[in-house]
Order: sequence, then structure tokens, then C-alpha cells
Amino acid sequence: MNDIIKNFSTPDNTSIMELILNASLLVQMVMLLLLFMSIISWAFVFQKWRYLSRSKKIANHFEDSFWSGGNVTILFQNLQSRKRSAFGLEKIFAAGFSEFSKLKNQNSSYDYIIEGTQRAMRIALSRESSNVEHTLPFLATVASVSPYIGLFGTVWGIMNSFKALSANTGATISMVAPGIAEALIATAMGLFAAIPAVIAYNRFSSSADNLISRYENFSEEFTNILNRQLSLKQIDNIS
Repeated sequence: MNDIIKNFSTPDNTSIMELILNASLLVQMVMLLLLFMSIISWAFVFQKWRYLSRSKKIANHFEDSFWSGGNVTILFQNLQSRKRSAFGLEKIFAAGFSEFSKLKNQNSSYDYIIEGTQRAMRIALSRESSNVEHTLPFLATVASVSPYIGLFGTVWGIMNSFKALSANTGATISMVAPGIAEALIATAMGLFAAIPAVIAYNRFSSSADNLISRYENFSEEFTNILNRQLSLKQIDNIS
């Protein structure tokens, strides 16, 4: 990448790297900030992509097992006994069933068992929702702020170029062109940071909403199953 930047030149054979190195301190700081934001956002993009992919895969596998008609107690015991800790939808189920079993064994009242189970799943759902939405605000910030940061560097660089032009009566546009070019690089870097962040945020935000909705639907369905069993006095059938 550095070789490409070094070999890429402006019409007067001034390389992009030379323009950056010769830019004013403030413009260089703007470029450095945009580069840092771009690197961090790309790291979050890959991290979020892996997380959402894993969450969907585990949710699909778990729902297949849950709705297959097997014993949910065995399913819960399998989650507890394996080396890998529960993840995503599994955590919501484990939290709800664990609380349900504990309250049932204490011979708690019908309403107290249902309320306790719902409360446990709401807490687990809240935590998983936070994990799903983690880093999305940063991507949104990069997407919205980066162009303006780049524009600030551009305005500052062009302002300095025209100050130099006004101070030298014999100056020509070719003398200030490198200064304008270095200023415009800041705008380009701002767009380079913002565009991928916008695309990633929109894509991941939609996926996150769908996944959270899936978690919420499962919580409601699981609660209804437990509710029906308790109302029919058939607690032992799911224990």
C-alpha cells in the first residue's frame, strides 16, 4: 500500500506521500485521526461480522434442537455439561429454564414462577442485546463525523495556501497547487473512512435488529410453553 502511495504522483510529479509529509501540522493531525478511525472501524467491521455470523449459526442450531420435540431438561443439561459456554439464544434459554427449575423445586406459586422466569430471561436478553449492538454506535459516529473532520482539514489547508498566495505578489496557482492538493487529501481520507462505516452500520444494524427480534420471540414462545404446562398442572412433563 505504501508503494502505491509513493508511486502515485500529482501532475507536477509530487507524490501523495510528499504532500502528506509537507502538510501543515493541523492537517497532518486530521489525516492521522482519520486514519486511526478508519483502522478501528475496519477492525470493528470484521469483529461484528464474525459475532453476528456466529450468533445466527448457534441460534439456528439451538432452535432446531429445541423445536425437535426433545426433552428440554436434557437440552439444558447438555448446555451445562459441554466445554463451550452458552452463547446468544442459548444463554436466554439457560437463564429462563434455570430460574424456572429453581422456583419449581421451591414449590413457589404459579405467578411467582412465571414472573421469575420472565425476569431472568429479560435480564439475559438485555445483556445479549447489548452484545449484539456493541460497536455499532462507533461505526455510526465514524460514518457521520469523518467527512466533516476531513472537510475541516481541507478548509484549513486551502486557507493556508491562499494566505501564502496573498503574501507573495509573484506567486502563481502552480505554487499553491500542492497546498490545495494536500488539503483535498484530507477530504478523500474522510470519505474513505466514512463510506465503509456507513455501509457496515446499515448492514449490521439491520442484522442486529433481526437477531434481537428473534431472541425476543423465543423468550415469549418459551414463556408461553411454560405457562401452558403450569396451568395444566403438568410441570413434571417438562422436568
